[in-house]
Amino acid sequence: MKIKILLLLSLFSISLFAAVKGKPCTPVKNIPEHLRAYDHGENLVYVINYRWGVINTDVGEAAVNLVKKKHPNGEEYFHSVITGITYRFYDVFFKVRDLFESKFSTKNGRPFYFHRDIHEGKYTMKNTFYFQPDYTIKAKVERKSDPVIDTVLVGRECTFDLVSLFYFSRNIDFSNIPAGIEQPISFAIDNEVFELYYRLIGPEIKRIPGLGQLRTLKFAARVVAGEVFSGKEELIIWVTDDRNRVPLMFETPIKMGRVIGRLSSFKNLKHPLISKIS
Repeated sequence: MKIKILLLLSLFSISLFAAVKGKPCTPVKNIPEHLRAYDHGENLVYVINYRWGVINTDVGEAAVNLVKKKHPNGEEYFHSVITGITYRFYDVFFKVRDLFESKFSTKNGRPFYFHRDIHEGKYTMKNTFYFQPDYTIKAKVERKSDPVIDTVLVGRECTFDLVSLFYFSRNIDFSNIPAGIEQPISFAIDNEVFELYYRLIGPEIKRIPGLGQLRTLKFAARVVAGEVFSGKEELIIWVTDDRNRVPLMFETPIKMGRVIGRLSSFKNLKHPLISKIS
């Protein structure tokens, strides 16, 4: 049951993969502290549900933690750690133990360090990235017994890692972005930089199991074909329609069944959850 928990979670923060080379980046600007969508101590937990035929079961979860730290020179930055696991019963079928972490600016969200260490069944992969001021990325990629890849990736101002992208996207101002208009952005993973864009569908009242009814913003994503996705369907994402912009739920078909992720608990949101209706 190949459900890549952290990959799916990271897709909360984007909406549509596409080759958009040559198009401009989404602007990367300083965000005033009082307008930032998140802050020190925020904790989010997502449950991953798998459906196929008569099967309808929660198979794992991902925890997203954020802390604020200081460089030796006194400058502040955020450090986020995301862990993903399958529940013990499902470890027998396909064991997942994933770790993603990113360190990024409190001012504009730009990352300077990224690491992932994933173990999914027999598949393992490590990435260690150092983002440079000129937007290049010093990357070390380790996969099983393959030779270690040390390379330099060519990024752009709007090139993020998956974790910092999760947070950066929450600070985007959608008030002046028409629904259906693609907005480009990019991220680096393994030894590649992927160009993509997100697409806003519009507002929707959504009931989230365990959380109640909330006002949300709805997005769509067409994902890249691979081991999990056929590339023909769209990922649907709902985030709170308030200043937190917390991803609440996603749903997507995969090659064998359907995956639904939902926010199950949260702590220390920066702003009041005024999107909650009941």
